[in-house]
Amino acid sequence: MSTSEIFLIALLVIFTAPYLVWRVLRTDYYAPLVVVQIVGGILLGPGVLGRVFPGYYAFVFNPQVIGALNGIAWWAVMLFVWVAGVELDLRQAWTRRGETAITAGLALGVPLGLGAVAAVALLAMGSGWIGTRGAPWQVVLGLGMACAVTALPILVLFMEKLDILRRPLGQRILRYASLDDVAIWGVLALILLDWNRIERQLLFLLGFAVATAAVRRLMPRLEARDRWYAALIWLAASAFAADWSGLHFMVGAFLSGAVLDHDLFDRQALDAFRNTILLTIMPVFFLSTGLRTSWNLGGIAVFAAAGALLVASVGGKLIGVHLAGRLLKWAPGEASIIGWLLQTKALIMIIFVNILLDKGIITPAAFTATLLMAVGSTMLTIPNATPLLKRHAGIILKRS
Repeated sequence: MSTSEIFLIALLVIFTAPYLVWRVLRTDYYAPLVVVQIVGGILLGPGVLGRVFPGYYAFVFNPQVIGALNGIAWWAVMLFVWVAGVELDLRQAWTRRGETAITAGLALGVPLGLGAVAAVALLAMGSGWIGTRGAPWQVVLGLGMACAVTALPILVLFMEKLDILRRPLGQRILRYASLDDVAIWGVLALILLDWNRIERQLLFLLGFAVATAAVRRLMPRLEARDRWYAALIWLAASAFAADWSGLHFMVGAFLSGAVLDHDLFDRQALDAFRNTILLTIMPVFFLSTGLRTSWNLGGIAVFAAAGALLVASVGGKLIGVHLAGRLLKWAPGEASIIGWLLQTKALIMIIFVNILLDKGIITPAAFTATLLMAVGSTMLTIPNATPLLKRHAGIILKRS
């Protein structure tokens, strides 16, 4: 067969298998389609499909096909994090900065601390978790941050499903998650700081600041349809500049969206654009992520690491939010609802650890453990939040 035919077979597998599992088994309550696609990527990777059917795996996912899939995956994730940046609105967070800072700080800080402790324990057990270009502090901070992440785009999808996104409670949770999103990329920039390329990185930041001022003046003057095309040019340029500086193209992609006012784009069009990305090209990213999983340290070790990180992540988030609830005198049940909804980690955390793996900071085994932790944490969200929302229905309408 030609490479194009094998590539199309790979696409058939990528889109068909997760969809059938999601639809036939009706997993939407505890595992929405994006989670099934992520799990599907793991199962289709070298550690599962590659071991069970090595001949089939080598035929379908040959180097030429993987190269083509990776190109689509890069562009898919750049578009996705750009949308996440555009949707970031910190004005409401600034208006209620005291309450937001306390809640977001504790919701981020406690799981980060517990995750860092778990990472220290993993490093003490062996060197199989630290990459060839990683320092211990980078691994500890990176895995700790992975435990603290809340995936804002997936959180939006979940709250739409629960019909609370546009309600006061949903808007509060968005404020907390928005600050966490800013912290994620700030910590990532710190981890990726390269003193050997500091001049390039400073030049990138300076040039980006100047370019941002020009782009922010230009965009409102363009017609609505032209803004989308101009935004894609801005996205590609920013991603290239960030990658050239030694940060990562996804850092540039996120920043290119974060500096744009979301009011420049129609809300319904932006939602439709995000959903189209999730439907059409993000499944390729999930597959490419699965192809990077590794069980070289043994399945037991990887699952044990994932379990330790999951406990730190879920427990830390709930403890942090409950501490905020005590300090701010929230109503009974409020902290539990918010704590469980902030457990969503898929996508943004996966993007985060993909960058750490790309830069050689963590190993494929550590990457696999964090990926399993993200799936577990995200799957716990809806089953735990739904009964709490029914039991404390009044909290949904409580003023933000």
